[in-house]
Amino acid sequence: MLDAPVLAPGYRPRPAASWRAYARLAKLDIYDYYLATPLLLAMVLPAHLLTADGAGTLLLFLAGGVAMFAGGCSFDDVTGYRDGSDATSYGPDAPARRLARKPLIAGSLGEAQAVRFAWLAIAFQFACWTGALLLAPARPGWAVLAVLTCAFAGFQYSWWLKLSYHGWQEFLLAFYGWVFVLAPYGLTTGRIGSFVLVQGLVFGLGPLLFGVYSNINDIAGDRAVGRPTVAVLTSPRGNAAFIAALSLLEAALLVVPSLTGLAPWWFAGLMAPVIALRASQFTLGVLAGEVLRARRLGIRAHRVCTGLLVVACLVNGGVA
Repeated sequence: MLDAPVLAPGYRPRPAASWRAYARLAKLDIYDYYLATPLLLAMVLPAHLLTADGAGTLLLFLAGGVAMFAGGCSFDDVTGYRDGSDATSYGPDAPARRLARKPLIAGSLGEAQAVRFAWLAIAFQFACWTGALLLAPARPGWAVLAVLTCAFAGFQYSWWLKLSYHGWQEFLLAFYGWVFVLAPYGLTTGRIGSFVLVQGLVFGLGPLLFGVYSNINDIAGDRAVGRPTVAVLTSPRGNAAFIAALSLLEAALLVVPSLTGLAPWWFAGLMAPVIALRASQFTLGVLAGEVLRARRLGIRAHRVCTGLLVVACLVNGGVA
């Protein structure tokens, strides 16, 4: 019988990669930013604003957006793995967080594999968004600038400049959503109206309003590595006030435009379920302390909100 090979001390075999591990690394199950695409289609199709080049632009932007988050989430996991914050947030004292969502912590992927996957995803994103800009029927300066800024800030959320480690986390969670609606609309139509702006701003607040509840759960890990989220920097009362202010801002964006003529008169009534869901989310997460259940409710609220925005566009005959 042949002798077993002698392994160097500390040797760790390279984990066998699987598409499921990479899908978890890319967080493909969190598709909430990508819901911007059906919203955009509801804006432009009934108003007959979508040309063949416009359809190609939206497709390339969506593909690049998926790649951006695949790369950004991968880099975020690598950074969290290196600095130990993920081990704190996803350790045995946090059983509600599924360990499988962190392939590096679970051991289903190696660090080098994750970094290589991230760079490939970002390269694909840049290729797709370059194609979208070249194919776009219109290139208003603000839309081009928004795309370039998002491309720059996307992968550097927790890599290189580590923008989320320098106080930009909450802003970026909303900014990505704003760009995913407003920039492709501008590239497709060459314009932006008040009702489009309202819907884009509401859409961007959705991911932020479930991210802030995750931050409550991650306070210990974020504080340990110096990641200055609002939850880390303020008291529980101060963070509750911040979340309440965001919830009220979203409610204002759903009600005030109907009163001022920036949106149809019926828009506020249609969106009323979203305000009710946000109130329930605040009660569950801040008052009752069930932050992870509140996060899940926030995800559902964003999806309901986007669905109602789509209905609003269809009832309105698109958004010109």
